[in-house]
Amino acid sequence: MSDSPGVISGMTRLRNYFLTGFIVAAPLAITVYIVWSFIGWIDSWVKPYIPAAWSPDTYLPFAVPGFGLLVAVFFITMIGFLTANFVGRSIVRFGEHLLSGMPLVRGVYKALKQIFETVLSNKNDTFRHVGLVEYPRKDVWSLVFVPGEKHSEINARLDREGDPLVGVFMPCTPNPTTGFLMYVYRSDIVMLDMSIEDGAKLIVSAGLVAPEYKRKVVTKDGAPIEVGLANPTVENVSGLKFK
Repeated sequence: MSDSPGVISGMTRLRNYFLTGFIVAAPLAITVYIVWSFIGWIDSWVKPYIPAAWSPDTYLPFAVPGFGLLVAVFFITMIGFLTANFVGRSIVRFGEHLLSGMPLVRGVYKALKQIFETVLSNKNDTFRHVGLVEYPRKDVWSLVFVPGEKHSEINARLDREGDPLVGVFMPCTPNPTTGFLMYVYRSDIVMLDMSIEDGAKLIVSAGLVAPEYKRKVVTKDGAPIEVGLANPTVENVSGLKFK
């Protein structure tokens, strides 16, 4: 005996309810797990160095999650405050002078310091655009992050007149923190309107989460309007032309 339409419809609704609940609950649960794991990791590093008299765990019957993180944030802020004055800068210079005498440590410290200064301090040196380049062959396009243009020895040796080389970072899927550094001519980069965040989402999701995009069109009087790509009638609108 075949299942009745009512039973099939009921099972379909239950499946849809389950999938909807999973879509809502899974990202929330994963986010909570990551945040909780990060707090626990910081606490495991910091709490052993906190005197027992200062730790609330000594006086309470349960552990206080996040106390180590608060202490770490406080001390990092104090380090930044002390470094901003003359005495603090002198101490930092003295410490860097000591590190400069250690061959292996010197290279690691300078590289890490430059990376953190670039990412956290100077916003003009971070990635500014998302683009496309033909890689690994013609007619196959890869997403790249484009920083602000800088003149370097590479540009001095290989730039074309009016078409400089640009260093771009091509991230790997699904981990955008790894990838390839490539130098391509600016004319070979197709710049996109999407933000760096949207580009990262596209990489992490392996193309499944594409940012919403609206085409810009110009009316007869020159006023720009935005029309969604999914609009099937836009191509037939009289008097409109795409930018």
